[in-house]
Amino acid sequence: MNMEKIIWKDSFSVGNVDMDLQHQKLIEMINELIEQKDLSNNGEVVSDVLTKMTDYIKYHFTSEEAYMKKIDFPEIVSHELEHLDFIEKTTNFCLGTLTFDKSVYTELLEFLKEWLLNHILKSDMKYKEFAETL
Repeated sequence: MNMEKIIWKDSFSVGNVDMDLQHQKLIEMINELIEQKDLSNNGEVVSDVLTKMTDYIKYHFTSEEAYMKKIDFPEIVSHELEHLDFIEKTTNFCLGTLTFDKSVYTELLEFLKEWLLNHILKSDMKYKEFAETL
């Protein structure tokens, strides 16, 4: 599998240092998976990273949702639904890795990379604009 690592750019910043640092940590975890030569033969590594990522994402979502409440972000409910959808899809991928379906690894990486970048650049940017008006 040949996938480009995610490189943090200033344009990814949501205007909150804590949220940016948490997003950078998530990118590091995805890059850790991308760096693996053959994920389908490294089930244990994938499982470890996914477990860490799942734990960290729960922490991040809780922090982000608390921040959105603090700034009275009006779209918090739809944002929380996106978070729940991510957790459900990631859980399904975790289960898929247990079946040793080789295609699940490529699909997993594509999903994680696309979801995170789209979520930061579209959904999270909405609260950046709102927070800057404070």
